[in-house]
Amino acid sequence: MPDETPALPGDPAPRASPAARLRARLGALPTLVRRNRALWVTAAVAVVALVAGLLVGRFVVAPDDASAQVPSPGLVTVPVGFGPLSNDVTIRGEVGYADSVEVTIDTSSISGPAVVTGQVPEVGAELGPLGVALEVAGRPVVVLPGELPAYRTLRFGVSGPDVVQFKEAMRAVGLDAGDPASNVFDQTAAAAVTSLYAQAGYPVPSDEDGAQDGVRAAQEGVRAAEQAVSAAQAEVSSAQGGPTAVQVQEADNAVAAARRELDAALAATPDDGVAIGGLRDALTLAQLQRQALNAPKDTTAQRAALTAAQGQLTQARTDLTRAQQEALPSLPAGEVLYLTQLPRRVDAVAAERGKVLDGAAMTVSGATLALSGTAAEADARLLVVGQPATFDLPDGTEAPATISSVEPGADGEARWRVLLAPGPLTPEQVTELQGTNVRVSIPVGATEGDVLSVPLAALSAGPGGESRVEVVDGDPRAGAQAQTRLVVVETGLAADGAVEVRPTDGDLGEGDLVVAGR
Repeated sequence: MPDETPALPGDPAPRASPAARLRARLGALPTLVRRNRALWVTAAVAVVALVAGLLVGRFVVAPDDASAQVPSPGLVTVPVGFGPLSNDVTIRGEVGYADSVEVTIDTSSISGPAVVTGQVPEVGAELGPLGVALEVAGRPVVVLPGELPAYRTLRFGVSGPDVVQFKEAMRAVGLDAGDPASNVFDQTAAAAVTSLYAQAGYPVPSDEDGAQDGVRAAQEGVRAAEQAVSAAQAEVSSAQGGPTAVQVQEADNAVAAARRELDAALAATPDDGVAIGGLRDALTLAQLQRQALNAPKDTTAQRAALTAAQGQLTQARTDLTRAQQEALPSLPAGEVLYLTQLPRRVDAVAAERGKVLDGAAMTVSGATLALSGTAAEADARLLVVGQPATFDLPDGTEAPATISSVEPGADGEARWRVLLAPGPLTPEQVTELQGTNVRVSIPVGATEGDVLSVPLAALSAGPGGESRVEVVDGDPRAGAQAQTRLVVVETGLAADGAVEVRPTDGDLGEGDLVVAGR
């Protein structure tokens, strides 16, 4: 019988018969075994071991007495501890200098290029009050305490919070700039600028737009106006002055002479009416002239000229005051750097001497090392400012620290921010610690000295709800036959799975074995 079924029209290939397919599979079996020899050997060993184990267990190691008892296990015991017990909050803290900020200098008021000419600090240097952070175009950038950046030149007459900050900063460094309650930059504040630059070792900024020339011109104007007033006053005095003694005497003499002539005529020719009439008229004129010497003078014009001269003097004096105020020392925004929490430590310096200042000049941070970490809200609420803590040093020992602030996370963050101030450290330790992440332990509860303690699992409740421990007096390996006794205790601080205990009924001491977990 043929092994293959004849192909039909349209079939893609002839189909093998069932017998042929079986012979093909049997023929491929040796090849399959050779390719998976390790698998077949492992399977065979497993089958043999299983059969052998069943036979040995059934006929060889079966116990003679099927009712033999397994020995009871011993008691689980732990010794009573004695020592201090504390409950700690443990966090991870980053070690570094806090409040890192970039320092930028306002160079908009510099007429030429803002070239760094000196006073470039080194990394690790400290910037303190009245120190010079940098020198740009030969002018200093003086460091002062404050948090509001300098944004304009402070000159006479301006007012605002930046003026208040300047006055407070001057008071902080021991200089008088006036009462900070006033937000006006006055003459006292301007005088403090002179003292500030004297402390820094630099001259005050030069006046702008020829202010000193304006002062000199105003002073000349005041002197000219004063001379004009003096001249006008002389004119008034001259105009309103009375007759001189000579003029009075001459007038009196004329009156007397006219009267004598009239008297003589009346005695000699009383009937000469014409002559006597003329003499009477002469006497009347002499008398009127004498009276005119005592009449007040009209000085209206002279007084008007004096008033105008006095007005010009007042204006000249006002102009002089304004010119003097404009010439008072000012504080350019680019020559002062306000920083909080002075002194500050220089972390990085971008400014280079001889090059134009572009962008941030340097990066500064707090001058003291700090630990910053986060804690869950439940743990954070157990912490208070001033609370002591410890943190790990690189050599495996511990160093003290103190909590300086505990604040909720920003923008609804679940974890709270915890800042700590490390205790005294050597320069080598500071170098090793900076930028590292350390474990910080903060005790939130502690016993006063050494106490007895047992694991929480060793406590049980008595019929009245009292706490008690089961003390083993015999060999704990005796199991249920071991001798034990119950000791009633008061519990105290619980920490790290242990609890403080004080016996109230029965004896309990360090090293006693108590049953745990029964």
